Amino acid sequence: MQIGCHVSISGSIDKAVDNAMMIDCSAFQIFTRSPRSWHVKDLSDNDVKSFKQKLDDSKIDRFATVAHMPYLPNLATPNHDVYSKSVNTLMKEVERCGKLGIPFLVTHLGSHLGTGEENGIKRLVKGLEKAAEVKNDVMILLENTAGQKNSVGSDFDQLASIFSQLKPTKRFGICFDTCHTFSAGYDLRTDNAVKDTMEKFDEVVSLEHLKILHLNDSKGTLGSNIDRHYHIGLGGIGEKGLSAVIKFMNKKKIPMILETPIDDIRGDFENVKKAKELA
Repeated sequence: MQIGCHVSISGSIDKAVDNAMMIDCSAFQIFTRSPRSWHVKDLSDNDVKSFKQKLDDSKIDRFATVAHMPYLPNLATPNHDVYSKSVNTLMKEVERCGKLGIPFLVTHLGSHLGTGEENGIKRLVKGLEKAAEVKNDVMILLENTAGQKNSVGSDFDQLASIFSQLKPTKRFGICFDTCHTFSAGYDLRTDNAVKDTMEKFDEVVSLEHLKILHLNDSKGTLGSNIDRHYHIGLGGIGEKGLSAVIKFMNKKKIPMILETPIDDIRGDFENVKKAKELA
């Protein structure tokens, strides 16, 4: 089973591998830079070399590593300045992942800010395809959303429609988030619910495009459209449902990344341990 969590790169990017190993991860996710700034410092040759060496020396498969886009970009925005910076950031992140040997980059799909889903999706597709012009093998993963106001990509049919427009197809995949899926109205609380939801996903989007799972419980209720992650088994999805999800994804050999809170209830180590128990 390939399972882990989002880990810090504080100090230097190679520390991510140390942090992942420290909490017994067999998969992990990082930001390659500060997620709260447009400014980015170039990766040094030493940073890249050290990251790759530590990953090679670990027992973590390279294809169980993933980077996530920063918070500020919005690929569906009508604001020209923000859109330009968002696309440039995506392109830069694809380049950085290529240098680090990270095969997957997860991106949020953005908000159309009231200009309509069709217009937002046109901008999103154009930006994603521009980033795919970067000459490397990094696959950009579209993350399904929780259905917040003005967001796109929470409905499986719409997600499939967006995905079908992207060329070349080999440069794109899907990151499936359990909290977002549940909050968008797809039940994951029982074995049968998980089976039904995954069959629906396969029918509409196709499991062949699924490359990474974000394994999170939900602070919100079914169909609440609230994007609030919670500790494994303690939220609206619960232990039974997440156990079924984990077993399903493990059978499909999909790496699982936790993005759960760190607080007085649990930290990353405890949530990863709980997920392993549910397997």
